[in-house]
Amino acid sequence: MKASRIAAATVVAGSAVLALSAPAFAHVSVQPEGTAAKGGYAVVDFKVPNERDDASTTKIEVNLPADHPLASVMPQPIPGWKIAVTKSKLAKPLTMHGEKIDEAVTKVTWTADGKGIEPGYFQKFPLSLGALPEDADQLVFKAIQTYSNKEVVRWIEVPQEGQDEPENPAPVLELSAATDDHHGSASAAGADDKTDKTEKTAAAEHSDSGTDTTARVLGVAGIVIGVAGVAYGIFAGRRRTTA
Repeated sequence: MKASRIAAATVVAGSAVLALSAPAFAHVSVQPEGTAAKGGYAVVDFKVPNERDDASTTKIEVNLPADHPLASVMPQPIPGWKIAVTKSKLAKPLTMHGEKIDEAVTKVTWTADGKGIEPGYFQKFPLSLGALPEDADQLVFKAIQTYSNKEVVRWIEVPQEGQDEPENPAPVLELSAATDDHHGSASAAGADDKTDKTEKTAAAEHSDSGTDTTARVLGVAGIVIGVAGVAYGIFAGRRRTTA
């Protein structure tokens, strides 16, 4: 009996843990296709899972961050979904490619014209975004998910560092460091500089080698001349003695 009670308690506890942890793995999220670098452009996917067993997801709304408006926002067509793009006037105009932009996309809405996301499935909603801000490490997108039974789930709670994940966290896009477009040029310059130094070193070594050879030749010539002078002196002295 005790073993049965312990087993039953373990099953109940395990079920409770799964029930509590399930939302953490099933919330609306956003991930880039590749990298999302500061100052650049990226295609990101909003992943929307269906969390209900008796209803389908029929609409998803994604609100873009107002503190970092994006000048270019383009959705990708998805079969079975209608897309509505909402633009709003900006309090502070943006400058893009030398042109001022006084409005930007503030919300994108996908509405199913069929069954939507049925129980047990998920759907990705791609967006092309840019230019990404250079003065932020992440972008927060608040999303609203609507089910066929009229239930609405608001994924709008902003996760805070050092705290537990909220029950309905908003999708957060992490931004990577800006790419250095001059990195290759810098490498090439470094290579040219290295080559130049190598050539100078080789020239210097060649010059030193030539100087050393000349010195040796002159030294040998001096010895020969010296020996010849000594021999001449001895020969001349003998002639004087004989005379």
